[in-house]
Order: sequence, then C-alpha cells, then structure tokens
Amino acid sequence: MDDIPEDDLEESRAALAPTLDATAALLPWLEKSRPCRFDAKLNERWIAASARLEQAWVQRHGPDADDVRPAVFNLYTIALETADSDCLRLGEALAGAADRLEEGNPSARLIAALTATIECLHDPLGLEQDAFAERARHFAERLETTTSTNDASQRSLVLDRLFVNEAHEQLELLRDALAALPPDAYALTTEALKLAQDAETLEIWGVMHLARQFADSVTRHANELDSITAREQLLALLDTLGKTIDAVVA
Repeated sequence: MDDIPEDDLEESRAALAPTLDATAALLPWLEKSRPCRFDAKLNERWIAASARLEQAWVQRHGPDADDVRPAVFNLYTIALETADSDCLRLGEALAGAADRLEEGNPSARLIAALTATIECLHDPLGLEQDAFAERARHFAERLETTTSTNDASQRSLVLDRLFVNEAHEQLELLRDALAALPPDAYALTTEALKLAQDAETLEIWGVMHLARQFADSVTRHANELDSITAREQLLALLDTLGKTIDAVVA
C-alpha cells in the first residue's frame, strides 16, 4: 500500500464509491426474508393434497380410478380455509371440472386443462410460490372456459388421418416387439399406453380402450409372453385394434 500513490488511491475510492453505496443499500433487503402469506401448516397440507391429486390423476385409468374426485374436493376444502380469492376460484373451477368428469366421455380440452392444472399445482413451494396467484387465475379461467363449452364440436378429418397414420406405425412397433425372442414386454406396454393416450386426446374412445386392454394383457401375461397362447391372444387384440383404427376415417 505504501508504494501506491495517494492520488491513485483516492481515484480508486471515488470510482468504487457508487458501487459500495449501492451494495450497502441492498444489504438490509437481502437480510429480510419475504414473509409467508399463509400459515406454514396450511401450506404443508396444500402441498400434500396437490401431490395426492397428481397421483390420483396419473393413475385415473387404473384400479384407483375413483380417487380423482375425492382428491379434488380435498384440495378444495383447503382452498376454503385459505380465504384467498384466487385459491377459492381455482378450487371451484377444479370442482366444476370434476363434475364434468363424472358425466362420462370428457372432452380432450377438459383432459388437457386438468392435466396442465394438476401438474402446475404440484409445486414444492405450494401456496408460497411467487407466481401462485397468477397461475391460479390462469388455470381457473381455463377450466371455467372448458367446462362451460359445448363438447359437441366437429372432428378434424386432418387430425384423424394423422392419428391413423401414426397409430399404424405404433402397431408395427407392437408387432415387432411381440415377434422378438423373448417378446419385449416394456416396449409392448409403453407403445400401447402411448397409443391409448393419443387416442384419448382426440376422443377416439374405441382405440383408447383397446390399447389399454392390450397393455393390461401384456402385464397379465408378463411371465409367459413367449407362449403360443399368449401370443395368439395378443395378436388377436392387435388385429382388432388395427381394424378399429381404420374405422376412424372409414
């Protein structure tokens, strides 16, 4: 320090002064944590209820298919406790969507809106997520619009043809996986469920149910897929699935 001219030191101090002042001004803000908007225990329950709803939604086609509605209303009960307008609106929108699900044959738009909402709700910060209010309003509006729209919309022939072409490609993948020695159970299940999901998105219910039936059959015969009986049953299902796919644009 003794070797540095005093004039240079003064110039350096003057140059750094604005930066040091700005940093000093920020320190009190950095030390203060943002206060929680909701009771910690209530938020923990919201996070747990959101996780339960996501699990129920993912498994809605399995043996626990009836768990979605109770999970929705469990979350709605917590929304009521928050006394927050955004939470309440979202809870009511979810409840309305659950009612539409109970009517059967839900539209692709409703499924998509519920999927997006439930995925977004499953957040480790729960109610304390910085963008929670904005997200709640967005998804509530989307659900409200979807549940109030008449589902009897015209089908798109272009989309149906695209689906048929892709579905036949998936059928070939299923036949190849079944012809392998030993049969590829993972590929059979994965491709069948993907086909079922694509069919559900376009509300092609016959293909959806047959694809799920095929996936269930693969699971049931997992230890005997190379047997003649299992192969014949699965091949018969693939033949029926192929005819049902062709009927989409017949």
